[in-house]
Amino acid sequence: MPARAALASSVPRSRLLRPKKLIRRRGLSADSDHHGHRKVNLLDESLSPPKWKEEHNISSGMKLWGVITEVNLKDLVISLPGELRGFVHAEDASDMLADNEDKVPSILPKTFNVGKLVACRVMEVGDDKVEEKGRKRIRLSLRLSVLYKGLTLDAVHDGMVLVAQVTSVEDHGFTLHFGVPSFSGFLPRMDDGGIPICRGQLLQCVVKSIDKARAIVYTSSSTDLVSKYAGLSIDLLVPGMLVNARVVSMLKNRIKLSFLTHFTGTVDVFHLQNSHPTDNWRDDYPQNKKVLARILSVDPSTKTIGLTLNLHLVQHRPPPMHVKTGEIYEKCTILRIDENVGLLLSIPSSPEHTPAYVHRFDVSDEEVGKLQKKFKEGDYACLRVLRIRHLEGLAIGTLKASALERPIFTHSDVKPGMLLRAQVIVVEPFGAIVQLACGVKALCPCRHMSELERVKPSKKFKVGAEFLFRVLGCKSKRITVTHKKTLVKSKLAILASHADATEGLVTHGWITKIENHGCYLKFYNGILGFAPRSELGLDPGSEPNAVYHVEQVVKCRIISPVSASRIIHVSFVVSPKRISDADMVRLGSIVGGVVDKLTPTVVIIGVKSYKHFKGLITYEHLADHQGQVASLRSLLRPGFAFDQLVVLDIDGSNLILSAKYSLVHFVEDIPSDITHMHPLSVVHGYINNIIETGCFVRFLGRLTGFSAKIRATANGVGSLLDAFYIGQSVRSHVVSVDNGTGKIKLAMKQSLCFSTDASFIKSYFLVEDMISELQSVDGIVSDSNWAKDFSIGSVHMGKVQEIKESGVVLGFEKSGGIVGFVSQHQLGGVNVEKGSVVKAFVLDISKTDNLVDLSLKPELIDGAKMNGSRKKRHRTSVLDLELHQTVNATVEIVKENYLVLSLPEHDYAVGYASAIDYNTQKIPYKHFSNGQRMLATVEALPSADSSGRLLLLLKALSEVYDSSVSKRAKKMFNYIVGSLVDAEIIDIKSLELLVKFGAGFHGKIHITEVNDADHFLENPFSNFCLGQLVKARIIAKVPQTGKNKNSFKWLLSIKPSILTGNMEARKASVKIDDISVGSIVKGYVMKVDKEWVQVSITRHLVAHLFILDSSSEPHELQEFHKRFSVGQVVTGRAISVNKEKKRVRLSLHSLFERKTPLVSEAEKNDNDDSSSSNNTEMEHILTGYVIGGRIKKIFPNVGGMFVQIGPHLFGKVHYTEIADSWIADPSSGYEEGQFVKCRVLEISRSSTGFAHVDLSLRASLIDPSELSKEKDPSSKRFEKIEDLYPNMEVHGYVKHVTSRGCFIMLSRKLDARIFLSNLSDGFVENPDKEFPAGKIVHGRVLTVEFSSKRVDVTLKKNVDSQLPKPDSCSFSSIHVGVIISGHIRRVETYGLFIAIDGTNLVGLCHISELSDDHTVHIETKYRAGERVEAKILKIDEERQRIALGMKKSYVDEAKNAEVTVLSAAMDCTLPAWKQDLSCIKDITDHQNDGATDIFLQAESRASVLPLQVSLDESENTHVESVLIANQDNVNEATEIEKRKNRHLKKKEKQNRELEIRLSEERRLQNDMPETVDDYEKLVRSSPNSSFYWIKYMEFMLAQADVQKARSVAERALKTIIFQEEVERLNIWVAYFNLENAYGNSPEENVERVFKKALQTCDPKKLHLALLGLYERTEQHNLADVLLDKMTKKFKKSCKVWLCRVQQFVKLRKDGLQFVINRALLSLPMKKHIKFISHAAILEFKYGEPEMGRSMFEGILREHPKRTDIWSIYLDQEIRVGDNEVIRALFERATCLSLPAKKMKFLFKKYHSYEESQGDQDRVEQVKKKALQFLESSY
Repeated sequence: MPARAALASSVPRSRLLRPKKLIRRRGLSADSDHHGHRKVNLLDESLSPPKWKEEHNISSGMKLWGVITEVNLKDLVISLPGELRGFVHAEDASDMLADNEDKVPSILPKTFNVGKLVACRVMEVGDDKVEEKGRKRIRLSLRLSVLYKGLTLDAVHDGMVLVAQVTSVEDHGFTLHFGVPSFSGFLPRMDDGGIPICRGQLLQCVVKSIDKARAIVYTSSSTDLVSKYAGLSIDLLVPGMLVNARVVSMLKNRIKLSFLTHFTGTVDVFHLQNSHPTDNWRDDYPQNKKVLARILSVDPSTKTIGLTLNLHLVQHRPPPMHVKTGEIYEKCTILRIDENVGLLLSIPSSPEHTPAYVHRFDVSDEEVGKLQKKFKEGDYACLRVLRIRHLEGLAIGTLKASALERPIFTHSDVKPGMLLRAQVIVVEPFGAIVQLACGVKALCPCRHMSELERVKPSKKFKVGAEFLFRVLGCKSKRITVTHKKTLVKSKLAILASHADATEGLVTHGWITKIENHGCYLKFYNGILGFAPRSELGLDPGSEPNAVYHVEQVVKCRIISPVSASRIIHVSFVVSPKRISDADMVRLGSIVGGVVDKLTPTVVIIGVKSYKHFKGLITYEHLADHQGQVASLRSLLRPGFAFDQLVVLDIDGSNLILSAKYSLVHFVEDIPSDITHMHPLSVVHGYINNIIETGCFVRFLGRLTGFSAKIRATANGVGSLLDAFYIGQSVRSHVVSVDNGTGKIKLAMKQSLCFSTDASFIKSYFLVEDMISELQSVDGIVSDSNWAKDFSIGSVHMGKVQEIKESGVVLGFEKSGGIVGFVSQHQLGGVNVEKGSVVKAFVLDISKTDNLVDLSLKPELIDGAKMNGSRKKRHRTSVLDLELHQTVNATVEIVKENYLVLSLPEHDYAVGYASAIDYNTQKIPYKHFSNGQRMLATVEALPSADSSGRLLLLLKALSEVYDSSVSKRAKKMFNYIVGSLVDAEIIDIKSLELLVKFGAGFHGKIHITEVNDADHFLENPFSNFCLGQLVKARIIAKVPQTGKNKNSFKWLLSIKPSILTGNMEARKASVKIDDISVGSIVKGYVMKVDKEWVQVSITRHLVAHLFILDSSSEPHELQEFHKRFSVGQVVTGRAISVNKEKKRVRLSLHSLFERKTPLVSEAEKNDNDDSSSSNNTEMEHILTGYVIGGRIKKIFPNVGGMFVQIGPHLFGKVHYTEIADSWIADPSSGYEEGQFVKCRVLEISRSSTGFAHVDLSLRASLIDPSELSKEKDPSSKRFEKIEDLYPNMEVHGYVKHVTSRGCFIMLSRKLDARIFLSNLSDGFVENPDKEFPAGKIVHGRVLTVEFSSKRVDVTLKKNVDSQLPKPDSCSFSSIHVGVIISGHIRRVETYGLFIAIDGTNLVGLCHISELSDDHTVHIETKYRAGERVEAKILKIDEERQRIALGMKKSYVDEAKNAEVTVLSAAMDCTLPAWKQDLSCIKDITDHQNDGATDIFLQAESRASVLPLQVSLDESENTHVESVLIANQDNVNEATEIEKRKNRHLKKKEKQNRELEIRLSEERRLQNDMPETVDDYEKLVRSSPNSSFYWIKYMEFMLAQADVQKARSVAERALKTIIFQEEVERLNIWVAYFNLENAYGNSPEENVERVFKKALQTCDPKKLHLALLGLYERTEQHNLADVLLDKMTKKFKKSCKVWLCRVQQFVKLRKDGLQFVINRALLSLPMKKHIKFISHAAILEFKYGEPEMGRSMFEGILREHPKRTDIWSIYLDQEIRVGDNEVIRALFERATCLSLPAKKMKFLFKKYHSYEESQGDQDRVEQVKKKALQFLESSY
């Protein structure tokens, strides 16, 4: 047990549980030199504790009584009888905890406590690899459901003792749980025994009474109540039960007792009443003595029961234990000597003596032959406790002298840092478990097995090997040791507690983690330490992770004892060097140095004058400009000398240096202490770190300030990493300084930290010179002396070498390697040609690139002399300048980091100014362009420090709010609206000028305030430059928002009319009331979005231009963003004005500017009606307009497309209006999002205001020039039915195909139908394949019905014969009763259409006339084209209908009467197509079976929209119908009557639903709704009809309003009552189809609707409906995912599994057999035959017939008498058509020994087959075989 506790944290739980069946107990001694266990028979030897387990055979299912010795977070340790120990996992501790596994760690310690007696059951017995070899591990369970498995209320009787668990605490008592759900218990508070009880506690109680009606057992928890019920079985005996027992007999080492009448048990010597029994203990238990005992163990398998007489246990409390493991006790009295076994002693403990037992192998270090010779009863001995048997209250000890002298015996004797020798007992991947002295175990983690990590620990650490270890730590019996050589042999002091940590102490530790800023260490007993980077003793440029590694043992020196974080600060520098004060370097010192070494992160510098220091320069500190750092890094070489470096920090013996010019130049002003920081000052520094909320800026030393994100940049950036980089040189404005906390708040906004000198641009040119020097050393560029020949401002002759789009390249004769470049802006209007020689003015030189920037501008060249003389002129102009003088400058070249400027007023002297500043390197504060004029200040004249350049400072960069101007000074300027001021331009933006005036006042001039309203100019700001002074008048004062609420923002105007003092002109500016629809509006573009342009008419009035209103040409719409730019003048016409919101919408269409549109008179009348609407979205669009649009959605098949023509307005393009000519798939040339030009055909509005716009993309309608051209007649679209007449040729697209024909689209308003008989001159077997949707057809009109607006078209070439000629028709050639032959033309559910041979007539054989037997689902028995014989039953010449019958009795009667079939050709026949339509209506006259309704249903579904859903209960009934049909045919007599009744009831239900459906369709056909109001009336009259609701949704989709269709579906679901499940399901399926066809994200939309539907609908039906949708739309991946879910959710549904099988078969997927096996495992046995037979049918129909045959054969092997299976099997083979296989199968079936009725069915089926497929001989053979069967059976 102690070893297990020590290893609990490191040994995986899986290693502690290895189940086995039997367990063997370990020996009493744990000493390493004992001789093992002797196999002793306990029945022969007097005392043998080691053999208790062997006798009782501890096995699974055994019940034991034990005491809890340990309570851990995840398990309990139980002490069992006989020194056994068991473990209870948390989930096995209680039934309550098993249901709440998440709460186990928090509940387990609260529910159980050490010392509690519990009854448990053995769950598993396995090997314990953690303990010694042969040790077993017992897994126990305290769950009452396991303890009382099978207990019922009938088995409970008064007086029984039961263990219960408290489930709840009530006012009057406690609710109890017995582990079974059939009954519960109650314990009144008066019977609780006075003990505290809490929820979850286990109690032993006695049954007092039973309330069987309420299933409640009333109990008492008094521990002294005895179980008196004698009718118990052994399964109901519970350990801990108190019983009255009687002594039966005495055994040699135990007592045999009898209790509860017929039970017997034994008590061993360690459970007697006297805990110190002597040799005469038997005298105390005479025969028939009555005693109180408790059950100790129950083994149901061997029927053995163990009892205890221990007085403490009888009183239901554990025996007290007054000794501890490892303690030594002297003068222990020997009470009894058990020969060859051991000694029983009494330990003189306090307050009472404790019994102890010493095994014979532990009595002495030497072997003892006989114990009686060496020991006597009453002698004293010195004993050391080895372990304790808690349940018996017995100590196990040893008398060995070696054990008494051993220093370490228990965990408490082990101390951190001790050196111990231990033996390896287990080696695991996580480490080795070693055994110390006396059984104490420890863990040596894998990382501590050696100095370096071992890949194979077991190679050295073999089981049984002994090594020397040092103890790392021991906490809560968990001992860890190390075998690292350095630690084991260390002579340094041991640091095992924080008290041992003294400054200067040198000790060993090991590294646990390495960071960039230092290393974390660990010492003995878990003490933590940290070594900062400066104390790691690293060489310059080295990284910690490159020098040290994790788990490395290091020698360290304590430099700071325990800190607030309980971490000791140490140093790896054990003996630091001492440096005198004179040799110390101070922060901020300027030093020189030479590059010594380059590392990936730093440059190592040898510091001059300080040889004992090394300098470190990070690459970010090589230059102020980020772009120059990369160049320097690649060019630096050892030996390069830095003249000036500033010391930023001192890190041990390393100096942190910087070469930044800004830090070196301003080092005197950079603070090193917080006392040097002053608010409102601006100081130089560098960014040390960037976090999400701000930047840390460091100065000298470790002095650091923080700038919050809001103070870091003026314009909000998403991330500070986009604005700054670590190491960047910055100027910081000190906001506040807190000396107490040491916090410094900074601001880095450019407005507060702008540069006041040219140091930034100066540092750039100095570093450029350094880079050039390094390049010349490496030979990258030629000698930089060439730059002296090209001085700034000199003029040179150059030859044009190349002309590019960006400029001209020049070459120089004397300087061959130098390239000159003249940008387009610098050509100055000079025309140059390749090879010509020109004069060029030097603007700039780049030594690093050997490049000279030149200019050909005459003003720069004129008056200048060549070379030397020019230098003199340039020098003279520069000498005229003074420092800090303000000059006017013009931008000549915009470089990446600086500007090249010319000073026109100073002889065009050339100067340079930085385009960025310290704080704006990544986000430029200003944008500049060539030719821009601005003001600048002279900061440096040409000299060596400035690289010979004139350096300027732009006033635009330094323009900020002047904080020196006090508020009182501002008040002196009493500005009001109307005041005239002198304003200076400080910034020029796209739409406004920012100016300042007065004492720090700021204002802006809007672009509309530059010129008067009648003078709109392009780019009105082109005449202004930065720093220019202008006269302006204040026109408004606007309060600021945010923090500056008390300040104002001034608005100014420089309009000439306002400057003259005419303020009335301000009032006369354009207002919203002045603009009306049709007004011409001008303005400036202020913003260009993705689809909108915002046009500023005035400062307060903004107009909006939509992308589709900007043009009607697709190519112009495509370049929408290129056509408009900010500041551009736009003139348009107002098409809508919202005065409340002050919104004006513009249009640039030239068509809208006309007073009358280009439309016909008829269209004008339509426009008059439409223009009266209040819908402002449509006011500017009229019928006949040609407008621009964007394709929003292209519908599949022939759905056309949705085109957006306004922000929220859409129109529909009919499939026939996409192209002029009839071409296949006209929408293939378009894609969603494409811009198109379209014509408005028609605008209609509903009563609710909804507008429906019909558009056309036909070129003949869009281009006006095409109107007068003669068009192809075939491309004409017939809009009205009056334009059609019979026999005229028409074209159309196939719209929809049904079993009766197809519908075609002639135009957007006219459809026509083509019956199946008119699709072709020949027979069309599969109309769906030959006439897919979208196919172009060319035919002739047959009939036109103007009243019903129906048009019939034929595709046959011979149309004349098809025209109806009723007068010439005659039925004289056929007669009633005649047998005719023909072929099946079409199979319907209600009968067969049969074409009579030799005629043009078609008759109908109703389903009731097909066979003498009942026939269901005839589509499985008959196919189109099959030859049949039939009898003419009725001829109606007036209605032109023929009724036929195919019953066998009809044919037989006719043959017997020798009636011949009339097959001669007729002179005049009834047209077949007419019969198809008309013959059905008369069937009800003699067959009232619903055929008429069925036909009408088929006809009504001739054109089905994509939304249309099937209202049947199931769409996949074909497979099931096969079995039903065959079973009906096979089963006769009484069974057929029952099935017939069920079938009739089902059929009646279907007919009722069909009648309702057809009546609804007829109602719609008779009075078809045409408006929204009509549909509203319809759904109000029948609110629960899904049919009407779905039609309403189709109507909304036809109006191209998908959103309203969705709202109709939602209304339907709220309106239809919940009892109408089928109707609601129909709506949901329609909703699925809607989202799948029209949703923006169909997959997500369908999933969303489906989840919503699951809340109210049958989930199985809903899943099947969604599966049907996926299969119809061929979304196989989604169907596959859905079927996976369905087979898990509905795994007992045969239908679901068949759907899965059908998918595999249809798609030819692998793994079908696996699916079938899974289905058979999931489905109930009664469904197996049904499933296999259906699967076989699917294989025959879609897959491999051979696979289907094997399935049928498998069923028939098990059920050979199932004639229904034989029938299905035969039907499927007949469909395949292999005659040999069919006849062989018939032969097998007719050879069976079945009842006569079943055999009759098989012979009849065989006979019918041979009659249809065979000859007369085969028919006779079948008859003969049937007669033989009859003779043999009778």
